[in-house]
Formats: sequence, C-alpha cells, structure tokens
Amino acid sequence: MGESITEGTIINWLVAEGDTFEEGDIILEVATDKVDNEVPAPASGTLVKTMFQAKDVVPVGEVMAILEVSEDVQPLKQGNVSSSAVETSQKKEKVPKRPKQVQQASTSFSTSNSNTFFSPLIISIAKEHHISFEELARIPATGHEGRLRKSDVFQYIEDGRPFKFAQPAAEKDPTAYRIPQLNFDKGKGKVIEMDRMRQMIADHMVYSKHTSPHVTAYVEADMTNMVNWRNAKKVAFQQKHGERLTFTPLFVEAVAKAVKDFPNINASVDGNNIIVKEDINIGMATALPSGNLIVPVVKNADTKNLKEIASNVNELAGKARENKLAVDDIKGSTFTISNVGTFGSVMGTPIINQPEVAILALGIIKKRPEVITTEKGDEIAIRSMMYLSLSFDHRVVDGFLGGSFVKRVADYFEQFDINREI
Repeated sequence: MGESITEGTIINWLVAEGDTFEEGDIILEVATDKVDNEVPAPASGTLVKTMFQAKDVVPVGEVMAILEVSEDVQPLKQGNVSSSAVETSQKKEKVPKRPKQVQQASTSFSTSNSNTFFSPLIISIAKEHHISFEELARIPATGHEGRLRKSDVFQYIEDGRPFKFAQPAAEKDPTAYRIPQLNFDKGKGKVIEMDRMRQMIADHMVYSKHTSPHVTAYVEADMTNMVNWRNAKKVAFQQKHGERLTFTPLFVEAVAKAVKDFPNINASVDGNNIIVKEDINIGMATALPSGNLIVPVVKNADTKNLKEIASNVNELAGKARENKLAVDDIKGSTFTISNVGTFGSVMGTPIINQPEVAILALGIIKKRPEVITTEKGDEIAIRSMMYLSLSFDHRVVDGFLGGSFVKRVADYFEQFDINREI
C-alpha cells in the first residue's frame, strides 16, 4: 500500500460471503491515509468468510478474508519424509485446496524456542516455504534440548503460520521519557472528529518530531530574475508546450540541481546506517480539497527538462484536486519541498517527511526595497525577495551540510538566466 502504511480502513466489500469471483475481480476497497485502493482477487474461487466489516480499521498483515480457490494444489505432507520426497509427491497427486480457519497472530511475540540452531533439513524446508529465521524462532519446539524438529515446522505450516506477520515486542526502556498524564481543561465548543487521514497525518508529524532532532536554517533569495522571466514567458510556454508554467516547476528544477550537488541531503536513516538514495525524487507538499495534506512525487527530477517537470507538476496537482492520486504518485519521495508562500506565509518551519532527512519550505515572493551593488555603487532598488527555510535531521545532517545546501538552492534562484529560451 506504500511506504509508512501500517493500517487501512475497509471502505466496502464488493463480494459477499458465498459469492464466487474470477481472478482479477475487485473483492474490496481499502482506504489508507494517502489513497484509496482496490484489492483484486489473486485467483478464481469463492469468498468463504470475511473477518472484518466495512469501516473497520485493519493492521497490515492481518487476515481479512478466507477464500476457497479453484486451483488444484497439494496439501503439505507430514511424517518421516524428506523435503525432496514432498516435492515429488506434489507432482504426482493433486487435491483441491480447502478453506482453513487461520489462527490470528498477535502483533507481538517472544521467541518460543531458546535454541536458535537449525539443522540443514529445517533450513531447507524453511527456504522452500519462505520462512525467515525470525519466524522459525517463534515456532514451538519439541525436540531434545529445545531443538526444532521437522514435524514442528510442518505442524506450524499446517496451522496456517499464525506468527507470520507478528512483530517483535519491544522491551520497555527504563530510561525512556514518559509522557505525564496531566488533566487539562480542554474548554467547550463545537466538537469535530478527525477523519482517518487527519489522524494519520497527526501521527506522522508527532513521529517525525519524536524521531528526528529538527534544526532549521534560513536564507534569503533575490527572485527578481526568475519572476521577470516567468512573467514574460508563461504565455509563450503554454502555447508551445501546452502546459501552465507556475513557479513550482522552476523550484523543483533548482532543488534537484542542488540535491545533485549535495547528495548526502538525499538520504534516509536505517538504525546506525545512512542510505544515500540514487534517485532524486522531489515530493511536493500539496493541500487536498478536504484541507488535508499529501505529497505527490516528481520522479527522477534531475533527469527531466523544464517542460517535463511542468507536465508532471500540473498532472499531479490536477489529480490531487480531484482526489485521483494513485499509490505510485505518492511513493518514493527522497526530498520534499513545501511552498508555504502559496498561503501568504513569509516563511515556515516545516516538519521532516519521514524517512527523509530534510525538507525545504519556500515563503511568499514579496517586493521590497533592497540595497544592491551596481556599477555606480550601492543603490536602493525594488526587488522580489523570498525566504527559504530548511529543516534537517541533526542526527545525520550537520550545520555545514544543511546551510550549504539551502544556500546553493538560493544561489540557483538568484542566478537564474534571464535570457533562457523556452
């Protein structure tokens, strides 16, 4: 369903219990905090039982329904036979697969068998059924000294692999900060329940502030050349390319160039590792008609010309306005920009879009008197100015990198070629 998705809400079942379906038919619709998704049938068959109803919130990894498929498959063999013998018998004999009530897995687990040595046969069976070592460690073992036996694994598979999607239970850290339970007077007034998307945005923002130590650097850019060029060329650009020329494509183009100059800003954190991304995918924080926020992505922005970027920006903005963004439209962002100037803000202190390590806010472009240096010396002139603010994750981005990057973006804005052809 996309990065950072941990749960979804069932919108509607399109197939009822007892109904048959063909492979590819849409069984149900699921909504996440980002987009709505149609879930197709993996094979032809019958819907035996639904485990959740419409409007239920379902964690990723939970069993939503039991299907009886029409394909012929062979059930697992048990007893004193090797894994290769099982493979041979599967080729000779086929019986219909029957529905099975799968034991619901807990969202957390502790290791069931303390002995983590697994025999080559156990490892071979695990590979055949795509069972990880972590999952093997959860299977109750009946062998000598806590050894995992082949029959234990087959019984676990026959039971429906109940711990397949279980997550490790984190031990409580006695030094961790605990939120005090304080009773505040919330006041009285109209009560408005958050919709599902707003709740997820709230969780994402709190998680980001809790995870990344935010530092914000500010610079000011003289946008006069870019503003004058865009105002002079926007009509001709649309006539030639059939695309509206807003400031956003120009911002995306300059930011992608700066990211290429400072690749370590295009990264994410994985434990003690820093993953520097190969692709430069620029996310654009965009307001939906509901007022909620979403981040469509211009993929490989550094490899595209201005016409291609403008086309991507206009298409994504149109989809956002019509609530038609697909999962792929909002996946894969490596660096995000937020144009707070659209709402009249002079500047902003943006919150990092996890798992990225920095986000750039662009303030309003405003004319004001500035002291500039000319051939005659210092003079006061009317210039189009804008503030840029970069919030970065101080775990991996220090002040030198953060400051140098945002200054490079401002330089690209100020050094815009006024004679550029469209």
